[in-house]
Amino acid sequence: MSLLARLTGGRSTHDLSPAEAAAAAADGSIRLVDVREPDEIREGHCPDAELIPLGRLAAELPRLAKADTPVAFVCRSGARSSRAVAAAKVSGIDARNVTGGMMAWQRAGVPVHTGAPVKKKAKKKLF
Repeated sequence: MSLLARLTGGRSTHDLSPAEAAAAAADGSIRLVDVREPDEIREGHCPDAELIPLGRLAAELPRLAKADTPVAFVCRSGARSSRAVAAAKVSGIDARNVTGGMMAWQRAGVPVHTGAPVKKKAKKKLF
């Protein structure tokens, strides 16, 4: 059973706490997507998050759907990320909202990186 399934008791839910989201992103159970704007990201972001501003999300949904991994969306307070969850669900994506956004993330003491996000390198396929 994945960490995400254990955290949610196997139930389908739309919300994860910051601690649940951080743990599930760290073990690969979810894909964490930050829907804030780049200037907001520099103030503090989740170490394992991918940046897709809400205005670009519609264009990125097909790529996220292909991954077949649940997605947790985070923003500053949880409002934009709840809109992202609704859009993702329409596209058939198993989506969650990080309750309270980065404000709750920081209050919970979950690790936060400052400055520009580090670009993650794609894994190379051997064949």
